[in-house]
Amino acid sequence: MCTRKFILDLQVTSVELLGERYLLLMATNPAGPLPAMCPGQFAQLRMDESKDTFLRRPISLHCVNHERNEVGFLVQKVGQGTASLWAKRPGSVLNAILPLGKGFTMPTSAKQRVLLVGGGVGVAPLLFMGEEMQRMGIRPTFLLGARSKADLIRLDAYRGCGDVYVTTEDGSEGEKGFVTQHSILQRESFDSIAVCGPKPMMMAVASYAKRTGTPCQVSLENMMACGLGACLCCVEETTDGNVCVCKEGPVFDVEKLKW
Repeated sequence: MCTRKFILDLQVTSVELLGERYLLLMATNPAGPLPAMCPGQFAQLRMDESKDTFLRRPISLHCVNHERNEVGFLVQKVGQGTASLWAKRPGSVLNAILPLGKGFTMPTSAKQRVLLVGGGVGVAPLLFMGEEMQRMGIRPTFLLGARSKADLIRLDAYRGCGDVYVTTEDGSEGEKGFVTQHSILQRESFDSIAVCGPKPMMMAVASYAKRTGTPCQVSLENMMACGLGACLCCVEETTDGNVCVCKEGPVFDVEKLKW
């Protein structure tokens, strides 16, 4: 597990708008190599362009390009803080504390069939996991859900490292419905599942995993302020008691959660 944390002035290398609500920020560390980072971990980004936003925002590690020494963040515009990132341009400074939290437990064998399930901006950390699995010689299966075709982002990147299946609530792309209604869950089985997205979706996938006896990890998206376990605003009840998601997670085995 990647446990050492750094405060870095990253330099933005590219900014790409993905539809109306999503932004892909790529950044490098001009001072040297990026630290070791694991899929499922996150960064606390400082909102320098917003004078009224005093707290950092937790953003998942979306992708890492080791050759270019770049890390990518997929940001959904949901408020004044994240909206301020739209002002970033190549060359801008992006102050980040990273990597934070505990990430996904990775498979150990190329023979394992792994299903990665994401909904909305929750698809973000799954690309990093898929990329690392590809480096290990493992081809995952992605099951990605969205409200409509317009909310599906970077599908080609996911297809580059795995098999991709899609659901949309309005049927504009893939199968109509929710991820738990996709036909692949009825016709195929998997050795493990990793999921990130809205809590109702994660709970539904966790229920499916328990019914089928499939090990399942979920990445929680509790509201966070410090990212270090000091402010106690992201507490989750588990079988081990109340824990800070930012420190003990954000990834948990569903057997540890009291859902």
